[in-house]
Amino acid sequence: MTAAMGMNENPADLAPELCVLLAAVLGLVNGLFLPRTKQLRVAVVCAAGLVFGLAAAGVAASRPDLMAFGSFAVDPVTHVTRIAVLGSTLLVVALAAGEVRDHPRESEHYALILLSALGAMVLGATSDLLVLVGAYLLASIPAYALAGFGKDAPGTEAALKYYLMGAFLGVVMLAGVTLLYGVGRGTAYGTLRAGLADAPAAAMAVGVVALLAGLLFKAGAVPGHFWVPDVTEGAPPAIAAYVTTVPKIGAFAALFRFGVETAPGGWAPLVSVVAAATMTLGNLAAFGQDNVRRLLAYSTVSQAGYLLVPVAMAGRAGLARPAVLFYVAAYAVTNVGAFAVVLACGRDDLAGYTGLLRRSPAAGLSLIVCLLGLVGTPPTAVFVGKVLMFGAALEGGYAWLAALAAVNTVASVFYYLRWIVPLFGRPDGRPPPSRAPLAVAVAAAAVSLALGVGSGIALAA
Repeated sequence: MTAAMGMNENPADLAPELCVLLAAVLGLVNGLFLPRTKQLRVAVVCAAGLVFGLAAAGVAASRPDLMAFGSFAVDPVTHVTRIAVLGSTLLVVALAAGEVRDHPRESEHYALILLSALGAMVLGATSDLLVLVGAYLLASIPAYALAGFGKDAPGTEAALKYYLMGAFLGVVMLAGVTLLYGVGRGTAYGTLRAGLADAPAAAMAVGVVALLAGLLFKAGAVPGHFWVPDVTEGAPPAIAAYVTTVPKIGAFAALFRFGVETAPGGWAPLVSVVAAATMTLGNLAAFGQDNVRRLLAYSTVSQAGYLLVPVAMAGRAGLARPAVLFYVAAYAVTNVGAFAVVLACGRDDLAGYTGLLRRSPAAGLSLIVCLLGLVGTPPTAVFVGKVLMFGAALEGGYAWLAALAAVNTVASVFYYLRWIVPLFGRPDGRPPPSRAPLAVAVAAAAVSLALGVGSGIALAA
């Protein structure tokens, strides 16, 4: 992938990343001089940085592929990662603005979100193990602070579990990077591809597995998934939406890039087994959940399993790249939309959503679109992503994995229906949903439908 790219050392090639970094710094500086009641301006500054970043990412996507500074690939994987991360983070900032309004650390809250998002962007674009580790840390450390931002007991417990697991698997990942550097004689993916061809198979396998430990933690996949339900339930809802969405985008892009550019032996069987375990465990754990945030948490684990299918087919199937890129973008907007409805309603129990469709048709319809989207029902965007995912598995010769994904998809219908059915009940006098999160939910549902219909028409043509 990188062999045909031009080499460049122009900072303008990193314009989207620089926009995010500048917005975070300006937000912090503004927060130092603004009174507590006027720190909402920092959210505007951060949102403006994200919008400018989106514009810069769109311009970059129209240019030829290149390698910036010898380790930062500017190619279709990077373009989709940038746009998905920036768009999702913009929605999360809109959700968080209502949650932390007039908080003593409101400006820091927005800056931490942007810095973590910057790490996710670099994570999906780098072609060097050392930069990968730096991006992992940048994406992780602000997120640990955000998980415990409320300073209540559930949030503190969530942040501690998140940090301990991230630190442990991060050390394992560093050990894997060290081992791969030793046997591959370099950290750049191009160098590793040549070096690993002659490396001892056992040492290479241990290094790859250790490296996967950190990336699977960010992706919320087995065996690094244990933090997901606790953080999703204990963290503020906007942050729960963030940590189950944005870091995953960078993680899956990084996994796919590593699989394509280094082509380690045994990649497809190893990742396929992890994908099968992840989607199955996530679905089984979601069946008995009465807390909607824990239900969405295990839903994100199962979605990680589906996303690992095209990652496993990296280098084996032509559909692998469009599958992972489209699926991750579709999942991101759909997942944020579902969390936006949860934040708008302010209830975590399934019973709290009884009659929502009659009480607030916009909230009810948005939630139905997002939940059916997570199932993979047409005409939502995730449906197209799943079609591409099945195609990649079949093209790569892993029909058993496609069949297992189909079985898990059908099984997931039942626990999503446990949430959808009460929406049609009789309203019980609860107050209407909050307007700002509801607007985000409606926008996310509309984007999911527009992506699904548009891409479906394009595929049919």
